[in-house]
Amino acid sequence: MEKLNTRVLIIDDEEMVRDNIEEILIPHRKEKNKKVDDALDLLFDEEEKTETPVVDNKQFPDFRVDKAYNGQVGLEKVSEAVENGDPYAVIFLDMRMPGWDGLETAKRIRLVDGKVEIIIVTAYSDHSIDQIVKEAGKNVGYHVKPYNSEEILQLATKAVNDYNKLRNLEDLIATTGRITIGETQLNSLLQNIFDQLARYIGTENAVMGMMREEEELDLLFKVGNVEDSLNREALLKMIRVARHNSESIVQNDNVVLALLQDYPVFALLKPNETLKTEKIYLLQLFIQNATHAIQNAHLQEELLRKEKLSAAGNALGMLMHDLRTPIKNIPQITDMLRADGANEELLRLLDQSSRQASEILDDFLDFVRDAPIKKEKVLLDNLIKEAITLTNNRRDLSNIHFDLQEKEEVYLQGDASKIKRMIMNILSNAGDALLDFNIPNPTIRIECSNDGNFHRITIHDNGPGIPPTVLSKIFQPFTTEGKADGTGLGLTIVKQYVDAHGGNIHAFNDNGAVFDIRLPLWKA
Repeated sequence: MEKLNTRVLIIDDEEMVRDNIEEILIPHRKEKNKKVDDALDLLFDEEEKTETPVVDNKQFPDFRVDKAYNGQVGLEKVSEAVENGDPYAVIFLDMRMPGWDGLETAKRIRLVDGKVEIIIVTAYSDHSIDQIVKEAGKNVGYHVKPYNSEEILQLATKAVNDYNKLRNLEDLIATTGRITIGETQLNSLLQNIFDQLARYIGTENAVMGMMREEEELDLLFKVGNVEDSLNREALLKMIRVARHNSESIVQNDNVVLALLQDYPVFALLKPNETLKTEKIYLLQLFIQNATHAIQNAHLQEELLRKEKLSAAGNALGMLMHDLRTPIKNIPQITDMLRADGANEELLRLLDQSSRQASEILDDFLDFVRDAPIKKEKVLLDNLIKEAITLTNNRRDLSNIHFDLQEKEEVYLQGDASKIKRMIMNILSNAGDALLDFNIPNPTIRIECSNDGNFHRITIHDNGPGIPPTVLSKIFQPFTTEGKADGTGLGLTIVKQYVDAHGGNIHAFNDNGAVFDIRLPLWKA
């Protein structure tokens, strides 16, 4: 905040008390009025009574003070201040008042302004401090009468400073969710904010991480040595419990967890400490905006990458298209050579090479063009069987056993050629893995089942599974780790086709690689 918010509201049914606190915060340097003297007589014994000091304004903020004689009027002033964009920073609140007491007033104020600092000043109360904190919020202070001028000044000054520090940090955090910068710059900014947040919360050990699908925690930002004090299994257990209970804030002993989607924040507190309301709010605000900023950065990087690929694709697309015809003619040439009695082994290698070249061209052109799909009624059973036949016709994959477990005729809404192509790409990919690792009795099982308005196609091989380093990026272009050949575009095209159909695809390991596809059913 550019300007310090020093607005103070005094809510007390005693006019003399209201005037006295106002006089302390805004001292009159001339002769004090009789109301102030009467207030001093009321609040202090003769031995304790002191003159309201002449204060050096340089030491304390220039407070702006309003007063209210009961809770209802106080709430009206708070509501008006919020609506006008000029909220109060601090409220001095008496506990025992006619009508709404201090607790009821604080609870109602919290519904309008959850950020204002509330300081309860009272000689006695009908409620315990624990009850007040529980019902009125943890950002409530408590001071017992009688008081002196210095105490009121210190309380007000600290509360104003805390309020404004909180707003400054809040504004800084909120800004991160609206910016789009590169990942390197963003990481530096978020780490700086995270450091400030940890100091405000009062912890020397905190960490923000990102959950991967296999429930591994990647550390993004950290303060101190939280890992030395809390093992990963304990962290993961707290996350699973929080997800199950749909809780955004979980505190267990001295460990606090804030969770949004797949981005948890952990902080270690002092023993027997609980977070105040405004600190919980900041934790939630940080993780929400940091998540948005990270996602924006990832999107920006993805857009830049796609722009570069598109530029390259447009340049190479024409060349690839011109190469397509002569490469497609090679099988015809090999058939003629076979008829003339040419060496079969050499012809087989030539056929295999031409097939690979043709697939590379098809994958690249599909990737570059990103052509729209048709929305027609297609019989899934036929497409799967055709895909199996075409895959099995590859001489190097002729020994693969395909186990199709179908139950009934299913009609999908989509593009037959592209659905067949996506299935073929997965089958070929699985077959290549089985071949590369010399898997005995290589088998690819295909299961189909209804799933609401979608149909699920599960393709499961008995190979070594997908390497962990590849699993998280398997649908990204040019991911070829663990394969002997290929462009790294096959599964990218599959994802592209699935998304275009309005479906989804998920890859994981379960005694081999598993691809789980959901495609929309035909709607008559």
